[in-house]
Amino acid sequence: MSEQSWTIESICEALGSPVLSQRFLGEINRAPAHELLTVFAKWRTIAAGVSGAVERGRTLAETEEATGEIPGDWVDMTERIQAEAAAARGRGAA
Repeated sequence: MSEQSWTIESICEALGSPVLSQRFLGEINRAPAHELLTVFAKWRTIAAGVSGAVERGRTLAETEEATGEIPGDWVDMTERIQAEAAAARGRGAA
């Protein structure tokens, strides 16, 4: 979508969430005229990021379905997360 011209409608669609779309529409509708381009550019960047993440996710899912593995280098953080959780429980965190 980054190669197309962005519109309010295409940003809403790219956000992929009614909550985010409503937030965007609220900001764009309340923005003073001199801030419209800034607000639009901010949300265009967010929408492009979401679109890119969705596309990467789809590619990874297709690769995992075809090969049984997700490509890339993965670091097992299980022990670190378990240690942090134990420490948090020791401090009285839920």
